[in-house]
Amino acid sequence: MDIKENDESRVITPTELQPHDSVSARTGTLWTAVTHIITGVIGAGVLSLAWATAKLGWIAGPAALIAFAGVTLLSAFLLSDCYRFPDPDNGPLRLNSYSQAVKLYLGKKNEIVCGVVVYISLFGCGIAYTIVTATCIRAIMKSNCYHREGHNATCSFGDNNNYFMLLFGLTQIFMSQIPNFHNMLWLSLVAAIMSFTYSFIGMGLALGKIIENRKIEGSVRGSPAENRGAKVWLAFQALGNIAFSYPFSIILLEIQDTLRSPPAEKETMKKASTVAVFIQTFFFFCCGCFGYAAFGDLTPGNLLTGSGFYEPFWLVDFANACIVLHLVGGYQVYSQPIFAAVERWLTMKYPQNKFIASFYGFKLPLLRGGTLRLNPMRMCLRTMYVLITTGVAVMFPYFNEVLGVLGAIGFWPLAVYFPVEMCILQKKIPSWTRPWLLLRGFSFVCLLVCLLSLVGSIYGLVGAKFG
Repeated sequence: MDIKENDESRVITPTELQPHDSVSARTGTLWTAVTHIITGVIGAGVLSLAWATAKLGWIAGPAALIAFAGVTLLSAFLLSDCYRFPDPDNGPLRLNSYSQAVKLYLGKKNEIVCGVVVYISLFGCGIAYTIVTATCIRAIMKSNCYHREGHNATCSFGDNNNYFMLLFGLTQIFMSQIPNFHNMLWLSLVAAIMSFTYSFIGMGLALGKIIENRKIEGSVRGSPAENRGAKVWLAFQALGNIAFSYPFSIILLEIQDTLRSPPAEKETMKKASTVAVFIQTFFFFCCGCFGYAAFGDLTPGNLLTGSGFYEPFWLVDFANACIVLHLVGGYQVYSQPIFAAVERWLTMKYPQNKFIASFYGFKLPLLRGGTLRLNPMRMCLRTMYVLITTGVAVMFPYFNEVLGVLGAIGFWPLAVYFPVEMCILQKKIPSWTRPWLLLRGFSFVCLLVCLLSLVGSIYGLVGAKFG
């Protein structure tokens, strides 16, 4: 049996249709899938949701959270049906990665576009994590100062986070020498635990602030701006921040590939996505709405690094320390796919080059096994990558603006466009029929929102840099 791609001449052979591992190796259940999704989406983006809610107000803010939850869930449903190729129920080929699905359904050109968007998003996350880490280190120092000197003390420590960013970059140069994902399971586990810890602390501190104030801050219109135009662009920037936090389309097929059957993997995945999005939305509502209710128009861009939380100072310090630990690991989680792709390409391109192919061992008495193996190409490439992300972060150290740009760039193509196009091709939906029009209209509306969010975020980024 030969199956041809939609716009490519290459033929998929029967051998390629076989799964890479045995079905018995897939032991995942509904709740393991839910756990993987929640772990993947709860991260630094949660810290910006209170600020985003403040810019949108009490009606538009919660409505935007619900809308993005709906889009994310629909995207998950469409992608779940694409797991088996070419038929969603009995297709012989299981697709265990997003890029593989895009390639088989939409062709090589779309796979390249998808890869570019993914790598831009991963690179941007490295920049954002560098900015947040520096801010959190300074927040710890300010918290201790306020505790010692009083809440009215200056405790500014300057507005320049460059030294902290350079310190984080230096740490990542060493961390980046971890060979691959298989050697960093412990790092991912620590990062996941830390992300949940600081998120719950942020929610608890905000709730405590509301109780202390004995009133709910905020308004229907949201926080004011200099003029109406600035208010509009801030609102679109806020949408970009929400878009950054929600989608998990990139990891969905990998999670689905771990599920056992029967029941059908797509059915389990749809149930898991529904449960996960519900939990995710409730969690985001608490972070966003509690933060806005606590601080109103003064809601900081990063919930835990603003000047609103003073006591207990040790808990504020602990929460920010958890963020730093999470982002040290999170930076590697987002960087390793880029390292792997570039190193794989160089190895295939220049297999005989000693600079690329050679490894050198160094004996270290405290290292398990006694020997550290280093590759010159890996050391130079990864060091250069860290230097570039750190340099960009130093040039544009603006948390909410950077998150807005990243959310606007990645949300529409990865969470909407590719899933919609793959669905139309897989189900062979005729043009200009009602389902076709609904899917196209849905994609167009999301594109429009993301374009406006991108313009608003770039406007904010330029304004913060040169204003």
